[in-house]
Amino acid sequence: MPVPIPRQRAIPAAESGQAQAAVQGGPLKEEAHRNATTGGATAATLTLLLIEDDPAGSPIVPELLDSSGKPIRIRTARNLTEAERLLTDDVHCILLDLALPAPGRAHGEDDADELAVLRHVLQLAPRHAVLALTASGDAERAAEAVRVGAQDYLFRDELDGRLLSRAIRYAVERKRSDTAERRLAEGRLRAQENRRLERGLLPTPLLEGSSLRFAARYRPGRSRALLGGDFYDAVRTPDGTVHAMIGDVCGHGPDEAALGVELRIAWRALTLAGLCGDELLSTLQEVLEHERADEEIFATLCTVDIAPDGRRAGLCLAGHPSPLIARPGRTAKLLPYDNNGPALGLLPGARWPRMQVELGAEWSLMLYTDGLIEGRVGTGGERLGQDGMVEMIRRQLAEGLRGENLLRAAVSEVRDLNGGELTDDVAVVLLDRTP
Repeated sequence: MPVPIPRQRAIPAAESGQAQAAVQGGPLKEEAHRNATTGGATAATLTLLLIEDDPAGSPIVPELLDSSGKPIRIRTARNLTEAERLLTDDVHCILLDLALPAPGRAHGEDDADELAVLRHVLQLAPRHAVLALTASGDAERAAEAVRVGAQDYLFRDELDGRLLSRAIRYAVERKRSDTAERRLAEGRLRAQENRRLERGLLPTPLLEGSSLRFAARYRPGRSRALLGGDFYDAVRTPDGTVHAMIGDVCGHGPDEAALGVELRIAWRALTLAGLCGDELLSTLQEVLEHERADEEIFATLCTVDIAPDGRRAGLCLAGHPSPLIARPGRTAKLLPYDNNGPALGLLPGARWPRMQVELGAEWSLMLYTDGLIEGRVGTGGERLGQDGMVEMIRRQLAEGLRGENLLRAAVSEVRDLNGGELTDDVAVVLLDRTP
């Protein structure tokens, strides 16, 4: 049994650092070294907080040394009030005497919950490792203490320096492992919730009754995200007109993604309410100005409204790249963009002219964001650009790619040309009309 260590009863709660070596070298010294150098616990002296009520003044903690031969600091508290005051961030482990009366109860008073004091300490110190201390004849309560939340238990009459040192180290490591596992599980849960949320925010085109075929491809630039600052949508109004749009909020974070969703939903509501062209874009600019977090945030937008007969369309560009049109027997090209208006949020009172475009009997119209054209080509600083994109689409069309396959191949090739993942969001929408 260890030699008792006199305690200063004049100080209700004290730090003990006066003990000399009771156990030296060998496995204990190696364990103490690992304990002091493992992440989480600092390389400074290990600190143990002992919480026990010992009216007879017979200490129960033996002498301990850290890896450098210094005594392990032992703080003692006779009650939970003192323990709360001494429970600072430099405490690594708590040794709790389960015989300590529960809060609000005196010695000898019955308590239906034998582990009430442990539960209280676990609430008081959720980030600290806790060792339960009890008598050897109380093994059942000791095991229950571990089930409740303690990292391990020790028997008072079997306690020695080596056992306690090992138990402290294991308890600290187990608590660190449990904390890391819990945070990982919480992170996975948040990621799952975010994915479900982002999937729910992606649009479902409302094109029932239209003969046009719709395809879309979306790839956010930020890591592990399903939604970025790009947004798109397509709806068919009761008169048979098909409205489609694609936009890009500057930036790639969750705030930009949220603003993009707001603009998309606003566009759909305004379109179904009958707005179009300049009136619609002016209202969207008001929405952006009210919802953006910073006055420097802006958004580019491209809208098309395709007549019920599918042969002509109106086009509005707000600082956005012009769509690409492909028709049988003709070379794929960009639609006119001479009357391109400013991006939303840049110029108060701006106007956005609506251009009439002849589409023909059979065509494919591709709307895209600048993530598709700003990827690098090769090892130099050259960008793919609109010309490079047009040439790429022409070749892929000549290879017989259409619809979703065309968009998948386009995004994949742009990524390959870039030499890896694209840093910007990419959204591509394709509308096809066949006789």
